[in-house]
Amino acid sequence: MSASTDNSSRSLFVPALGSLYAALNTASETILRAVVGIFLTIHGSHKITDPFGAADMVEGLGFYPGAFWSLLLACTEFFGGIFIAIGLLTRPAAFAGTFVLLVTVWFHWVTMGQGFSGAEKSLLWAAILFFFVIRGGNRQSVDARIGRAF
Repeated sequence: MSASTDNSSRSLFVPALGSLYAALNTASETILRAVVGIFLTIHGSHKITDPFGAADMVEGLGFYPGAFWSLLLACTEFFGGIFIAIGLLTRPAAFAGTFVLLVTVWFHWVTMGQGFSGAEKSLLWAAILFFFVIRGGNRQSVDARIGRAF
């Protein structure tokens, strides 16, 4: 056992669990990345079938031209979700998703006046995606398999 693993195991209430946590570390991160990507893809699936359908909504938020931003929103959610799930271009896809979610935070909190309760889910999603902006895809990703990552 390495010194760093040994030190973290000693600080656990149940030190015997240290090896279990270490063994599941990468797997749990991969599962989280896959679930987030799949959910984002599902969320964007109806937008990708009508990529210009949100044009009026995005213009209402101040994003002009609406057709361009609507298409970008659909692609970010659908294709970005696929990329995050498989771990390809993980950081840029997660960054784009984080941006989209921060816009939804603004929309719910400020534009709709719903405050924290309206923006809570978007804040949580943005935090999860930001985690992958920083961490990348991990060793169980397409990025790792091709040996290139942002």
